[in-house]
Parts: sequence; structure tokens; C-alpha cells
Amino acid sequence: MSVASSVLVPYASYLRVYEPLAAFPEPERSHWARYARLPRTPGAQDELRGSLADLLPTPPVPVPVHESADAFVALLDGVVVICPWRTRLRGWLALGELADQFPGPVLDAMLPPVVRAQVAADHERWLERNPDARPWIRTAVWQVPLRWFSLFGDEDREYEPGRAKGTAEGGAEGRAPVLRYRTTMAQARRRLARALRTLRESIDEGPMTEGLIEVGRWLEEFHPRALVELDFGGLVHAVPEEWLAGDRSAAQLAEGFAALREGDTEAAGEAYGRLAERWRIVRELRFAN
Repeated sequence: MSVASSVLVPYASYLRVYEPLAAFPEPERSHWARYARLPRTPGAQDELRGSLADLLPTPPVPVPVHESADAFVALLDGVVVICPWRTRLRGWLALGELADQFPGPVLDAMLPPVVRAQVAADHERWLERNPDARPWIRTAVWQVPLRWFSLFGDEDREYEPGRAKGTAEGGAEGRAPVLRYRTTMAQARRRLARALRTLRESIDEGPMTEGLIEVGRWLEEFHPRALVELDFGGLVHAVPEEWLAGDRSAAQLAEGFAALREGDTEAAGEAYGRLAERWRIVRELRFAN
């Protein structure tokens, strides 16, 4: 299990699926049942710290040698639900996306070709034994992909303001704000299907439609009584608390879809444009000094 630290690691958001214990085969089910009874389980920052620590050696270790035995734990209507980290699998998937994000010389400096080749070979061998594997967690850096908001309603929003260091509420280290959405798998699938139908009936297929299809296929892999969570994660350290407190991105996207269903493409375009601009400003923070 990871060790807690006071160092904060920004700036990623997460889309997670938590499944009931019944969704896991033995002996994994028994492992998670025991795990859920632990007095403390690590959080997202703990996982990120561990991942970054693996990049410090020379050569770096971009993907853990062994799969994580940790998970996020939550309750859905009083039932324990589990979201396995699967850090090794997610590391392989993320590594496969790097070629599209960095020029060759930069990528070679970050991760030498011999390291990437070895990791890719390990992944191929692992896939032969685990052809149906999929991650329970999706990650986005410096943004929340707008398509993720289609799974949630404003009523699913949970916001907790931060607490200053040294206060009774904040403790010795303070507490960062929390912004997340949680809903049932049934509701998330229902909302996504309705949004997809609205787009197909109103406009030509494009990136948003393709994104919804891809997210929908991922959700179909999980138990129908799962919990779906969108966590702003480390993004809460990148934007002011006033921005977080006033964020209603799921409601704004729903407003755009509602306008489309009513045939008001102008209002739909304005709603989506405001939302896209709001998140464009956040994405551009990565280039700030």
C-alpha cells in the first residue's frame, strides 16, 4: 500500500467505475472484501506519487513490474463497491498514447527507445493471457473531457470547499477542495444514450458523437449496478476555488442537448461554446509559467 505524503501531485481528472464485489471472480473477490475493511485506504494522490517515484531511477520504470493490489472503495446504497487501480495496465495504455503527444526527440529523452520497446513487449505478452482486460479508471490531464459530463446531471454534483492549514477543519496540512459527480451505471448509460440519440438526430456525426460512442462501449464492460464517478482530482489545485464553486459543466452540457432536442441549434451552439471556452482556458494553464 502507498505511503501518504504532504506533496501534492496535480493536474489530472478521473472517470472511474466502482463495481460490487459480486462482479469479481475468486480469489479477487475475497481480496477486495478484506481490503474494503481496512481502516484506511490510499487515495489518488498516493497512486500518483508512487507512479512519479518510478520515473526517478535511471533508466526510468514507466510501467510497474507488478500490478497494484490497491483500489478505491465507496458505498452505493449501502453496498460496498470497488474500483481497482490497475496501475500497470493503465501505464501500458498511457505509454501507447505518448507518441501522439510528444515529438520523437522529446519522447526519446523522456523514455529511451530501448525502455519503450521492452515495455511494449511486456504488454503484448500480458495481453495474450488477458485479452479482455480493461481499466476501471480513465485519466485526463489539464482538463475534463466534455463528453464525460454527458453521464451526469447537476444533481450528481458534490462540492466540498477547501480548508486552510492550521484550522480545526483543515488540520496541520490543510485540505484541498473536492469536486466530483457520482451516479449509478444505469443512469449514466441512460443519459449517454439520450445524448447520442440527440446528436444523431440533430447534427452530422463528429468528435462529440465519436467520443460518446467510445465511452459507451467502455461502460458496457461493467456490472449494471456499478457506481460511476467523475473526480476533478488534481485540477482543484490548478484553478481558483471560486471557479470550482461556480462550475456547472454537466448542467451546461445538458442545456445544450436540451436545446438540440427542441430544434434550437443556435441556443445549443451558444451553450456548448460557453462550456468549451471555459475548459479551453483551463487546458491552456499547462503552458503558463
